[in-house]
This record gives sequence, structure tokens and C-alpha cells, in this order.
Amino acid sequence: MLNHFSAACAALFVSVFGTLISAPPAAAQDQPEHTTEITERRSVTARSYMVVAANPLAAEAGRAVLAKGGSAADAAFAVQLVLNLVEPQSSGLGGGAFALHWEAETQTLSSWDGRETAPLAAGPRYWLTEDGTPISWRKAVVGGRSVGVPGTLALLEELHKHFGKSPRADLFEPAIALATDGFSVSPRLSALIDSFKGWNLAPFAETRAYFLPDGHALRPGAWLKNPTFAETLAAIRDQGPGYLYGGALAEAILAATRTPKNPGILEMADFTAYAVKPRPPVCVAYRSYRICGMGPPSSGGLTVGQIMKLLEPFDLAAMGPSPQAYHLIAEASRLGFADRALYMADADFVAMPEGLLNPTYLAERSQSIDPAKTMGKARPGTPPWKEGRLYAPDQSLNRPGTSHFSIVDSAGNMISMTTTIETGFGSGLMAGGMLLNNELTDFSLAPAHDGRPIANRVEGGKRPRSSMAPTIVFQGGLPVLLTGSPGGSRIISYVVLSLVGVLDWGLDPQAAIDLPHVVNRNGATDVERSDHAAALALALGARGHDVKIRDLNSGLHVIQLRGDDLIGAADPRREGIALGD
Repeated sequence: MLNHFSAACAALFVSVFGTLISAPPAAAQDQPEHTTEITERRSVTARSYMVVAANPLAAEAGRAVLAKGGSAADAAFAVQLVLNLVEPQSSGLGGGAFALHWEAETQTLSSWDGRETAPLAAGPRYWLTEDGTPISWRKAVVGGRSVGVPGTLALLEELHKHFGKSPRADLFEPAIALATDGFSVSPRLSALIDSFKGWNLAPFAETRAYFLPDGHALRPGAWLKNPTFAETLAAIRDQGPGYLYGGALAEAILAATRTPKNPGILEMADFTAYAVKPRPPVCVAYRSYRICGMGPPSSGGLTVGQIMKLLEPFDLAAMGPSPQAYHLIAEASRLGFADRALYMADADFVAMPEGLLNPTYLAERSQSIDPAKTMGKARPGTPPWKEGRLYAPDQSLNRPGTSHFSIVDSAGNMISMTTTIETGFGSGLMAGGMLLNNELTDFSLAPAHDGRPIANRVEGGKRPRSSMAPTIVFQGGLPVLLTGSPGGSRIISYVVLSLVGVLDWGLDPQAAIDLPHVVNRNGATDVERSDHAAALALALGARGHDVKIRDLNSGLHVIQLRGDDLIGAADPRREGIALGD
């Protein structure tokens, strides 16, 4: 249960709400997704380098690399390999990732697409049953058909090739040591194993043996080793990424995906054809800042950028974290998600409207936001676009099974990277000691609606739309903030609130992270379960919102650059930590 915020955040809320109501209206209640305890934390200050990651062991692996003079790209390599072990439900070499990289010497921002790909043989009918209706999402996830070609390893290798300083082999050692010697299972991992055991863990022998060794979920404090993954890492270290993209690990993945139920159609050619793609960063001017994120196939950068521009005409600074401000954020989110559903997909397959971030278009769109009441379900807009073709809206939403880390090295190079295997524990399949993604369920399960194609439909070699939103903010041409979060399609709202909290409300990064979440994905308005949820729900309900109170488990990891200081903060809803010099 979300019981309290940081002292500064709580004081702000009390000043805004006054007397708080003790219980929410019955109609606004919702079952929690996963109960989480928020503990009070403070931001961490460093002078030379910093890493903020979702697990202390992963953060320490990155910090050790930075302490030896390694680059942000080197630290990202080490962090991700350890996360594969200690947070397997969220990310790993069996999944995909997006990264923004700032190179201090050349003052260059680049963005890198390590998203999974669909089998080359896949087509729009991929998720249709024999009678032509879409399979249910829940049935689609478990088994080999949901697995796409993993991209995370290729992304790490590409970042190291371009920006690495440390010997590549050294970056494997922390994860190999942990996999060999073992580590203590955290309470969060134990609870999630217990939650997912009957769905995508128990059906498969290798997964069942690893996570449910006696038929029950691993207990908190249990000592967990993964010698198979240690062997996999050693082979990748010695043989290079070809071990996955065409070698023995690819063969193991192909064998794992040939499940009796829901079998996959991946082939070796899908692995040998895989390539990381450098993409143009998506940037938008916001007040005195420039907010940059990841472009398609992620919807994160575009939708975050749209929401921020839609909010720009409003004096959020004067409002503070009030019901009025949350109402405006929710309304801007409705508009952003409406455009997301219609237009956004893999830009290699779908022509994207050039005008999605057009200032005139967004200024006009912003005028539809009524400060006094909700607009209800928003309709997509008509941004400037050379092509007049319109698609049918896709209402599919990404599910949470993701992690984020932010890194700054002593030379001023930076990485904001979001990494995922999609749903918690992915497809439930393991190969080489690692879980495999279920990213192909991020495609629309229906290829068309009312005779119009859906932009995010399955196509051979295509990358499914994502909501991951690694973000770097600039002022005066230099970085001032790194942020990002897990959380499925709610990532977009989590990142927006962290930006508003720091840029508009002047909050310390930890206080900004600790703010209660309000999420609208062009439907009901989710209010984070907390001591203050009832009052916030009542205030939003008075403006016409259909409010659902629920646990909203973001995993925001933020680094602010303020003068000579690096100020880092980790989301208390998870088990992350900020470490620096």
C-alpha cells in the first residue's frame, strides 16, 4: 500500500488539499495490481559520476565500472547483465531496449533502437484464430508465438562499440560472478514469482525448476544461482554477439519457442537479419527546455512531447501539484493517447505524420482542454501530413514488465535506457538460463478495423509499438535531466509527471518521483492508491473524471545536473538505488 510520500511532497499536498478524506467513494475503488510500500528516501548527490538502477546489485555493478574510469556505455552493459539475474521479470538479454546517449566531447545526442522484431514470415493474420477473430491477449502471451527476436544484447554491443572505454570482457564479470555464486532473492521478486506462478511460470519445465523449485515461489532471502546463464554469458563474452544472432543460443531459443501450445514461427534467418537501428531523437521545445526522447517504433518520445506541448499554455508552476494541475495533465494525456492509437507504429513500415509535434497543431489541440471539466474520450487530431491516408485506431496497451536506468560518467557522457521483456516474466519460456520476451503481443492483435488497417498490425520483420520513454532534457544546449520508467503504456504518464515535477514545480528529483500518479490513457483516470487518493479522486470526479484508485508501480530513475552536482533519485515503489562517487 502506498502509505506516505517524502516530507516535502506531503507538505505540498496538505497545503493544496487541506483536510483529507479518509476513504474513497466506492465507485472509484479498484483492485490493486500489486501492493507496494513507499518508504521515505532522499536524493543522492555526487560530483563525478552516478548510476540509478532498479536493483542495488545492478547499480553497484555500474558504479564499479564508472569508478574505474569506464564510460556510461560500459556501465550500461554491466547494469543490464546483472538486471537479467536479479530482476528477471522485467528485462534481460531475452528482450529489447531503447537508449538515448549523450556524447560530451562532441555534444551529440543519439538514440538507439534495440526493439525486438517479428518473424520475417509473419503477416497481419498472425494473431487471428481459425475463424478470423483475434486471439485473446492472455492466451497469446504464454508460449513461443509471442517471442520476438531479442535486441538488448545487440544494443549493448553497439553502444560499447561506439562509446565504450573498458575492455568488453570485463563487463561480463559481475553478472557471471553473481550467476555462479548466487544472490539473495528480494521480497519484490519473491512476491512477483508468487503472483505469476500459475500463469506463465508453472507451464514450462525449465522455468518451473528455476523459479518454483519445490512447487512454491522462491522465498525472500533464498539463495539463487544460475549456472546456465553464467555459461551463456561466458560464451557471449568469448564468441561475441554471434552466439545469439546465428549461433548456439539462437538454436536454443528456436527450440524453446516450438511449444506444443501456441508455437512460434521464428527461424534462424530472423536472428541473422537482426540489426540495431540508430534513430533520430524526437525533441520538443518546452518553456526554456528541450525535451528529447525515443522515436518510433516507440510512441514514448512523441506522446511525452505532445503532452508537454499541450500543457505549455497553462501556468503549471503557479498551480503546484494540485487537483487542477492533475486535471490538465490528464486531459493533455487523453489527446496524446488518441493520436498515439491512430498514428504511431514502426516508422520503417508506416508513414508517420510529420506534424505530430507541430507547434501550431498542438497549440490548437490544447485549446480543447477545459480547465473546469473533462472532455471525455478524445478523438485523434489531423496533424499536418503530406499523405492523407488514415488508419484505424489501435486500442492495445503495453503491459508492464520493464526496467529503466540512468547513468552519467565522469567525462559527462550519459545514457537514459529503458529495457524490457514486456509482461512480467515475458512469455514464460527460458533458453540459456534467461527468460524470453512476449513482445509480439505489443502488436495489435487485430490487423484492421472497419475496413481500415491498423498501423501497429503485425508484419514480417516489423518492430511492435512501444511506450518506453527514455528521456534527456536540455537547457542552453546542455543536459540538465535524465528520466525514464517502466510501467507499460503508463510509462508515458510517469515520465510526464517527473518532468512537470522538476521543470515546472522545481521539486527535488526524489520529491518529484514521490508525487502520487494520475494516469489517463484516453479512458478512465487512474489515481494512485495513497493516503491522499480519496481527496484527489473526489476533486477529479467533480470535474467529470471516471476515477479508478489503484496501485501504480512506476520505477522512475532520475538524475538532475545542477551546477557541479549530480542529483539522483530512485523510485521507492520498487527496490532501486542511486549510487555515485
